[in-house]
Amino acid sequence: MADAHSPRSGSLFAEILPDTGAEQFQQLLQRPATRIERIVSSGQSSPPGFWYDQEDGEWVVLLAGAAQLRIEGDAEPRRLAP
Repeated sequence: MADAHSPRSGSLFAEILPDTGAEQFQQLLQRPATRIERIVSSGQSSPPGFWYDQEDGEWVVLLAGAAQLRIEGDAEPRRLAP
């Protein structure tokens, strides 16, 4: 397996563990100004009223399923689809 500093190749759907009730995080690439993670969710959501704030910029791609993201300043959540 490549370390986090080397690009990986293969399917993003490979090696997904069975649903454990928690999101699965896997760092795919780490560089000084970039971190790419695969996050596998199976229905998890933040609790009502919770706001996640981070210093880093984030780009999201949804490959399967559906999701909603609430972005600061938006009146409604953004609905994501593959």
